[in-house]
Amino acid sequence: MKISLSNIDIFKVLDENNENAYYGCNQEWYTSEWQRRSGCGPSVACNIITYLHSEKPDLVHDISSKSKCLSFMEEIWEYVTPTEMGIPTTKLFYDRVLAYAEAKEFPIGYEFCDIPEEKTLRPPLQEMIDFIEKALIKNIPVAFLNLCNGCEENLDRWHWVTVISIDSTGDEKNAVIEILDEGKIKKIDLALWYHTTTQGGGFVCFI
Repeated sequence: MKISLSNIDIFKVLDENNENAYYGCNQEWYTSEWQRRSGCGPSVACNIITYLHSEKPDLVHDISSKSKCLSFMEEIWEYVTPTEMGIPTTKLFYDRVLAYAEAKEFPIGYEFCDIPEEKTLRPPLQEMIDFIEKALIKNIPVAFLNLCNGCEENLDRWHWVTVISIDSTGDEKNAVIEILDEGKIKKIDLALWYHTTTQGGGFVCFI
């Protein structure tokens, strides 16, 4: 059964210079080399906050054009600021998003699901799937931290992406997610990632 966000067009970004359309923020749009190298976390934070506030006129962020999107990305960067190692934990990510929310005076909560490096300490695959499904059913996008992509070649290592859908058979063998990355919608074999990643990662949603 596939579960998706109700309106992914909220993520649509138009490049004013060439009329190309993208989905979600792209860290390659940042102006400095360091931002372009490490800006996946702030870019995902922009996607998520934009979607959560899309029906709140007093909080909505307009990312309909590339220039407006970059302006918001720069604003988020001041709070969701990568370290020398980027943003390598779910806690660092949600702490910094909460700091932004506090500064902007809007209430927000969070939930997370960590996938440890040690396989014996990981939650069952179905628990991870349930976490993502629960958020998407509530029309909440999910931030996904991948520290090692394992055998899933369509996913970059040490990288944050935005989950917008999941399609699972319910037998803990098949689970495919759609993500926003590089301004595109990509499909990822989540079960393959879970079974082959050597460093793990985690998931965060804001409520």
